[in-house]
Amino acid sequence: MVTISDNLQAVRTRIAQAAAAANRLPHSILLLAVSKTFGAAEIEQAWRAGQRAFGENFVQEGVTKITSLSTLAIEWHFIGPLQSNKTRPVAEHFAWVHSIEREKIARRLNDARSPQLPPLNVLIQVNVSGESTKSGVAPGEEVALAAAIRDMPRLRLRGLMTIPEPNPDPAIQRERFARLRLLLEGLRADHPAADTLSMGMSADLEAAIAEGSTLVRVGTAIFGNR
Repeated sequence: MVTISDNLQAVRTRIAQAAAAANRLPHSILLLAVSKTFGAAEIEQAWRAGQRAFGENFVQEGVTKITSLSTLAIEWHFIGPLQSNKTRPVAEHFAWVHSIEREKIARRLNDARSPQLPPLNVLIQVNVSGESTKSGVAPGEEVALAAAIRDMPRLRLRGLMTIPEPNPDPAIQRERFARLRLLLEGLRADHPAADTLSMGMSADLEAAIAEGSTLVRVGTAIFGNR
């Protein structure tokens, strides 16, 4: 029977091969295991196989897992849409938020983040494929939002995130990921600490790595179908 450990090794091999094809080092790409809807037991299996960063999409589900697994050294990332009334538990429990698309949400996270904790690492989500149903700012709007975040002392802007429209064509995948890379390159003139491109999932991580992804978010290929 294929185990979570086996799946993790297969994903790590894919990352290493994609990195080699792009003349990059595998350790320059963080693997984020997306554990939404899976329980603490599955997360612990992945942790025992060497996985340390996990992503959650739903606030209460994520906080429950963080509490139950508090004895494990895990870096928790919030990667789902975030409503203003859910910002406090995210600010209190997570190390990263990938889905910032409004100044109001960023400000509420900043105000709720304890000064006893390190600044919250945040990414601005950009809707590179222009889907009306997809979250994220339009390309170009990340500049003003980044400027606002710079004045929030409890947040640290780390870069950009995207979830492009699914497409089986690697050329189209790469074109959309290239848009985000170019946006980050433009942003870094005023925000040199913005070093993260969160892009690529189970079906398209090779294209994302080819275009400079530094963080891939993989769920199905690790934990199986939901």
